[in-house]
Amino acid sequence: MPSPEADASSCRSFWRAGSYEVSAASRSLQGELESGDFDRARVHPKFLHSNATSHKWAFGAIAELLDNAVDEICNGATFVMVDKIINPRDNGAILLFRDDGGGMDPEGIRRCMSLGFSTKKSKKTIGQYGNGFKTSTMRLGADAIVFTRANRGSSVTQSIGLLSYTFLRRTMKDDIIVPMVDFQNHGASAVPLTYSSQDDWDDSLKTILEWSPFSSKEDILHQFEDIGPHGTKVLIYNLWMNDDGLLELDFDDNDEDILLRDQENTGGFSRFHKEIVQTHISYTLRYSLRAYASILYLRKFSNFQIILRGKPVEQIKIAEELKFIKVVTYKPQLAMGTEDVSVRTTIGFAKEAPVLGIFGINVYHKNRLIMPFWKVLQEGSSRGRCVVGVLEANFIEPAHDKQDFERTPLFIRLEAKLRQIILDYWKNHCHLIGYQSLLPDIRTRQKGDMHSQGSTPKGQQKLLSGQRVKGPSANVHSTVQVEEAVIDVEDIVELDAVNGTTEPPSAQAHDVNSGMEPYQLLEDCEENDSVDILNTNSIEKISEENIQLFSRREELQHRETQLKQTIEQLECQLGEAKRKCSQLSSELENRKKQLQAQGRLPDVL
Repeated sequence: MPSPEADASSCRSFWRAGSYEVSAASRSLQGELESGDFDRARVHPKFLHSNATSHKWAFGAIAELLDNAVDEICNGATFVMVDKIINPRDNGAILLFRDDGGGMDPEGIRRCMSLGFSTKKSKKTIGQYGNGFKTSTMRLGADAIVFTRANRGSSVTQSIGLLSYTFLRRTMKDDIIVPMVDFQNHGASAVPLTYSSQDDWDDSLKTILEWSPFSSKEDILHQFEDIGPHGTKVLIYNLWMNDDGLLELDFDDNDEDILLRDQENTGGFSRFHKEIVQTHISYTLRYSLRAYASILYLRKFSNFQIILRGKPVEQIKIAEELKFIKVVTYKPQLAMGTEDVSVRTTIGFAKEAPVLGIFGINVYHKNRLIMPFWKVLQEGSSRGRCVVGVLEANFIEPAHDKQDFERTPLFIRLEAKLRQIILDYWKNHCHLIGYQSLLPDIRTRQKGDMHSQGSTPKGQQKLLSGQRVKGPSANVHSTVQVEEAVIDVEDIVELDAVNGTTEPPSAQAHDVNSGMEPYQLLEDCEENDSVDILNTNSIEKISEENIQLFSRREELQHRETQLKQTIEQLECQLGEAKRKCSQLSSELENRKKQLQAQGRLPDVL
């Protein structure tokens, strides 16, 4: 049997903590120890771990525990508190969740500790699978202890349950027990409440005291003092670490937040853009719990708060952070006999649109955020840039980790509809943020052989060189030089003003009083010219070429910036090498002079 120390070290990394072998001797001894009919829920340790791997993202696991508190609003909950406290046994970090909901009676806590059991049948509550508590706590740490007080009429009960992966591994269990004890309140005293025998109750309490952060019955009961007349407190300890041996959750960098270590990555943004991107919710939600919790629920609470490390989380409605808003109603095609539903999608441009490439659809389910800033369109396309949307899709079911949806035909149709909504919105509104929609009047002469005259191919126009594109930044006029670029009739080609274009939307290039349309024609055509429409294949081909050209331009600009930075670094290294070389030459000369003065070096040298 491996030593406890060896087992503990291998257990602190979540993704490597799922496998261990139980010897035949251990199984035989365990059978003798657990021959009694203990009042305990049972799960298998390997399943306990593998079940938790459904959460790839630690914040997704935290969201599950917040959901449990939000579901208690109907039972009078007014807050959920998330904080860090210190483990009195080893001074390690403990992740604390506490709410003032209805709490759980002895039957309720056993349901909570059992796998796959749920009584939540409401169409409004978030939880439904009866699995969230187990997966979320075990994803965040190796051990969790629950304290809950329930007031059911004249009966006030206090219950404690321990879900300890460390206990199961250290004792080499293969048939897992989850010890629980209950108390009945009589005035100021708490009397043990037994359901089988006093010996079983004592054994459960002994296990809890041995493997929890609290070493005495008095310490255990003291944990109920801050719960109030009813509510629940969850303590998760032996938190998981990353591959560098650091806690996955960072409590030190920000006293008012919990950060997710190793997630602060802005990808290929330039230095200037990186500084701005880091302040936007679409980026900060990936590593800041405060940012993620601020948009986690679609509707703002009227009498409920999420209190993170002593400071309430300010809820943000993404729709209120948009400009040029449009609401589109979508009616999904549901199964026969199903009640028809209408889905309202609020869509608009991010307020930071001229500077950032922020875009994506935020999809909620029963008020809970499932997919934040979902990239419905490919990131390489200029179309749809800066378009942000919000909708609540209660007609499709989320995956078990509530970070995605099941890939059903309904979901696939929703994805296609959202893509269409974004493209239509972009086509009609992109000029408002500095992208010029070029809707050319494609005309050719009625007579004459086009090829013999050397004309531009049928249905195609060349953009004028030097066309100015105006946008919403201040005090900069950028001219886009577009040479020999081919554009089409129906699909819109977007010209991104270089380095951030100028002038606010109120000062667009077009003049309303002059009767000019927002979509400016780039080339005047004769009155006698006739309109020729490109065939569908040509339109799609040319549109795709245009998108690729703009994507290629952005890629080359990014590579140019990287090369400049590399050159600067190499020049610095070269200067440093020259300085060291000069220093060594000077030291060599001084050393030679010293040796010559001492007569240890011939003058000829």
